Amino acid sequence: MGCNEVGIMYKKKKSNVKVTAKECRGNHEKMIRRFIKKCKKEKIIEQVKERRYYKKPSLAKKEKRNKAERQRKRDELKRLRAIERRNRKKR
Repeated sequence: MGCNEVGIMYKKKKSNVKVTAKECRGNHEKMIRRFIKKCKKEKIIEQVKERRYYKKPSLAKKEKRNKAERQRKRDELKRLRAIERRNRKKR
């Protein structure tokens, strides 16, 4: 990986995040910012933090269920707001 690119290979998800000097026009600061942004998008840092300690399967299931429930509520609110906006435009 030399001076011209920054990258990471993560074992489990196998996401290969790579930033080349060409796409950042050789600007090292921009390369670092872009690399960090790509890592956040792939949620690599979140996975590392999450896997730092053992989590009991029952606790993992409970967290997954809670996360899914929050997501369903958000999606429902988003859908209702969209319907409300459409109704306002018709008036």
